[in-house]
Amino acid sequence: MKYLWWTTQVLCLLISLFFFVFGVDLIRGAYGLDDPFSFIMTFFAASFIILISLTLTLVFVIKMIRVYRCLKPSKAQEERS
Repeated sequence: MKYLWWTTQVLCLLISLFFFVFGVDLIRGAYGLDDPFSFIMTFFAASFIILISLTLTLVFVIKMIRVYRCLKPSKAQEERS
């Protein structure tokens, strides 16, 4: 059961990193557009995608670090054993 949680977290992390790369590619593509309205709309949409994906990446990494620290035995417990 615990491996399912780690697998889910890593999968969500990879999905959020995919959307980050997609957002960067979209923002680069926005600079090739000729219509100013399309440029502005694509630019802000790509910025929003990047913002959300980086936020989710940060959340998943922080969750995994917290759980890893809780599972890792402390030095005081190792000295008692």
